[in-house]
Amino acid sequence: MLLAVIASLMLFVLDSRLNYFSSVRTILSTVVYPIQTLASMPNDIGHWFSEYFQDRKQLQEKNSALEITNLLNHVRIQKMQALERENMRLRELLGSSFRLQEHVLVAELLTIDLDPFSQQVLIDKGQRSGVFEGQPVLDATGVMGQVTEVTPFSSRVVLLTDPGHGIPVQLNRNGLRAVATGRGLGGILQLEYLPHNADVREGDLLVTSGLGGRFPAGYPVGTVISVDFPQGKAFADIAVKPAAKLDSSREVLLVLPTEKPQKMNKPETLSGEKMP
Repeated sequence: MLLAVIASLMLFVLDSRLNYFSSVRTILSTVVYPIQTLASMPNDIGHWFSEYFQDRKQLQEKNSALEITNLLNHVRIQKMQALERENMRLRELLGSSFRLQEHVLVAELLTIDLDPFSQQVLIDKGQRSGVFEGQPVLDATGVMGQVTEVTPFSSRVVLLTDPGHGIPVQLNRNGLRAVATGRGLGGILQLEYLPHNADVREGDLLVTSGLGGRFPAGYPVGTVISVDFPQGKAFADIAVKPAAKLDSSREVLLVLPTEKPQKMNKPETLSGEKMP
């Protein structure tokens, strides 16, 4: 035992002082390196897998956060586009009111009557806003109809295309007077009681005549799209496309009178009966 200790000390001194066993250490290190690598491989593999799954989880979390942010941005963009379209519609309405030189009240559609033979809508303005029965209703491009029923907070509007509605009109080109009535389905108006020799052409603009005192004169009503003189009939068959966007307008203009309106009778149907 003592001899082994003395031999070890001598080897230690020789190696430290004379670097006697450096070549031996190099050879041993070369031989032992693969063994050390294999021994440390499980730990290295475990560490690599840990970092891989951790990075993958972080990437998934970042990806989910980016997807949510992207979705929110799309929603915001859609909302901004909707607000932009609404702003454009309101600008058109305001521009229309300036052109008409009238006092107007802006209202919005609440509901639409789904009955194809009853063309009516409900708006969000009523008696508290100064709405009255018989009040003309327009959009940015022309006459839509008139108020038939008023409650404190909403009103019912009958559209030009309602089969029971008629409006006095005149041709803007020559002043020829007629009555435009609704036809329900298709959104087309019909000019009534014009003889075959009436001076009416396709493309003629129809405006309110002001007769009857319900609609002020000069409001656009529609454009003649076809003129037919059927044999055997006393009157011409004339179709008119409404100027107002009856199927797409959401905001409407209620024309306010310069004086406080008196109580008006309900609009009459073609047969002369009062509308409900």
